[in-house]
Amino acid sequence: MSSPRPHVIAQHPDSERTPLIKVVHTYPPYEHQRKRRSCVRYCFSCVLSILLLATVAVSILLVFVIPECRSHKSSFKKPCTPKRPFGSTSFGTFGLALYPFLGFAETTSDVTYDDLIAILSSTPDEEKAMEWSKYYTSGPHLAGKNLSQAEWTRDKWVEFGVPQSEIVTYEIYVNYPVSSRLALLEQSENEAWKVKYEASLKEDVLEEDATSGLADRIPTFHGYSASGNVTASYVFCNYGTLKDFEDLVAANVTLEGNIALIKYGGIFRGLKVKRAQELKMIGAVIYTDPGDDGSVTEDEGDEAYPDGPARQPSSVQRGSVQFLSVAPGDPTTPGVPSKPGVVRSPANASTPSIPSIPISYTDALPLLKALNGYGPEAATLGESWMKGGLRKQGVKYNIGPSPPELALNLVNEQDYVITPMWNVIGVINGTIPDEVVILGNHRDAWVAGGAGDPNSGSAAMNEVVRSLGIALKKGWRPLRTIVLASWDGEEYGLLGSTEWVEEYVPWLNATAVAYLNVDVGSVGPNFKASAAPLLNKALIETTKLVLSPNQTVAGQTVYDTWSKHISTMGSGSDFTAFQDYVGIPSVDMGFAGDRTSPVYHYHSNYDSFYWMNTYGDPGFHYHATIARIWALLTARIVETPVIDFNATDYAIALQGYLKPVKERADDLENPAGKFALTGLEISLGRLLNASISLDAEAEVLAAKVAASAGRWQWDADLAQAVRKVNNKYKTLERQFIYKKGLDGRSWYKHVVFAPGLWTGYAGATFPGLVEALDAVSLKGLYKWGGIITGLVIDAVEMLETKPAPAV
Repeated sequence: MSSPRPHVIAQHPDSERTPLIKVVHTYPPYEHQRKRRSCVRYCFSCVLSILLLATVAVSILLVFVIPECRSHKSSFKKPCTPKRPFGSTSFGTFGLALYPFLGFAETTSDVTYDDLIAILSSTPDEEKAMEWSKYYTSGPHLAGKNLSQAEWTRDKWVEFGVPQSEIVTYEIYVNYPVSSRLALLEQSENEAWKVKYEASLKEDVLEEDATSGLADRIPTFHGYSASGNVTASYVFCNYGTLKDFEDLVAANVTLEGNIALIKYGGIFRGLKVKRAQELKMIGAVIYTDPGDDGSVTEDEGDEAYPDGPARQPSSVQRGSVQFLSVAPGDPTTPGVPSKPGVVRSPANASTPSIPSIPISYTDALPLLKALNGYGPEAATLGESWMKGGLRKQGVKYNIGPSPPELALNLVNEQDYVITPMWNVIGVINGTIPDEVVILGNHRDAWVAGGAGDPNSGSAAMNEVVRSLGIALKKGWRPLRTIVLASWDGEEYGLLGSTEWVEEYVPWLNATAVAYLNVDVGSVGPNFKASAAPLLNKALIETTKLVLSPNQTVAGQTVYDTWSKHISTMGSGSDFTAFQDYVGIPSVDMGFAGDRTSPVYHYHSNYDSFYWMNTYGDPGFHYHATIARIWALLTARIVETPVIDFNATDYAIALQGYLKPVKERADDLENPAGKFALTGLEISLGRLLNASISLDAEAEVLAAKVAASAGRWQWDADLAQAVRKVNNKYKTLERQFIYKKGLDGRSWYKHVVFAPGLWTGYAGATFPGLVEALDAVSLKGLYKWGGIITGLVIDAVEMLETKPAPAV
């Protein structure tokens, strides 16, 4: 049915393997740069006093040591303090040290926090964003085939003022298309099988849209799909959700040995294939139905792209069919970075064994019509089966199976190799070296365009980096270190980001404050965000600072036009490894359309610069806006001496997440279910009290820091108090990491957040509890209730820890 996938090593030059990141220590931080001058004068007065009383040893120190430290400012590779490697990595140990204040005058500048906000607000530019978009969408940049774009991105960041920007290589198991076929076969009595319909498996070339006709455009295919040649009857399976397949089984529809015809939507595409495979189906064909395009359809009077905003009938959604809710990243190296010489496992734990292909609704029409009159009508299986949008084109949405005289031939040939993928990593060193904020966007796309996904985010990121570079050139020095990441391989399964995180877990555990992700930056006018609750307050306050391109009411901000809904973290983008594997609070944000917006041709050739400038974001105003939000949120988290988190929001959210789980547990037939989560309820109450206390302490400290006129780090007690509170904020999310991981998918280690087991994209809260209830497992409910309760208690004890008394 399917051919084996050999591990073939793609050849590439060794010079592409470069060190990841170099970190140097710099001098202590100040809240506002102008306020440094008074402290500098104070420092120099101290210096003069010391010099008068200095011994010969002090004179030697002044002659030899301090000039060496000062020379460090112009030499990134020559730190004043020695580095100690973290395991096998090139990172140093990042403890906050006291640095010689005699060298501190060299870090002063005239850039205040208000100046920084002004720079980051005014620099992002629509014309520049358009320029970056034109570049990124001018040709194919499939994962593992975009080195020139990685080099261009690195060089741009250096040009913008981030000289420590490098290309980092991983060697990852992945597939590329060779050939495919989908044919509807028909057999008349006593005759051989003949082709009734041959699917084109291509998207139309449009004169208006230049990238749709490129000679080297990428074929339609699924990432991580299995190779195979299968012929069988086929069954319409609606969206291919767990519930949809349960409905088919309940209706006694024959699935085993047949091919699934499935609509996109509802859940991650790989889980559609996974469930079909588990039910012993032998192949899957997935198409996009215009019934999911809201009111913007040809049936409603809109013209199809490029003449109007409705879906182009030949558009095809490519994408990965990796089992994302099982594990992201290289499927042959779960939990281990894909570096040369790594021991690899079979890929089939998180990738399909049956072939699958994506098709357009033009190619789906003959298949759906051929089912008319065969099997039950979709409407008889429930309301969720009634959303088809092709009824006016003759489709009755019967389930099938197809009649004996019809069969579907599905051919899918993929080339599986181990090939390099290239992350671009930039570093802006902060004055606190063990507090790090990471910004990320992926660069690879399924198509030559990718104007929305991901390159609206890539264009915005370049504007963020350019803005930060301008601030640096004016003399700004960030309080916390900033790491910038342009990921490769996200589309196949979050490859570049996952491998990077897996390599640097110890360093991330010790340093990471937050990860700020923008994938699709702009494909519509509506601000959307998902975030860890610790970041909710900072995100909300940031949106109040940015004017919305929608000025139907003069002066209205993004906050004013936003629903204020912040989703829980699921998966589907590069925040996954940060949030769910390490426990780093993350945010993912961007501007999206709604059911009245021009149809966004997701993962299609028509996700192009022409579509973006004509329908998605004419003038690139929302590109510039998301860049401003991203940059200002970064500044807020990087520059606030007391980290701008809110633990109370987190504790309240956890109580909210538990409520529906508790209701389900109370409804179990076994009365013992009512007591399974009692301990967790009590511990979450304690967590709320401890969180309120922490936030109150942080508020008092922030006021003291503000009143110190920039001298807070020279007040030993105040500096220690700030550091203590920041360490609690920094590590709170990490308290909910369970090293053994979730049952059946041990890569996911966060007990609060994970992608839903059968949704993939959408987030599940308290997944261990939910999955135990889904399995009606009282044992599992008590097990995960106990595990989570223990972690919550650990978190409470961490928050309640008081500093040792001064001796």
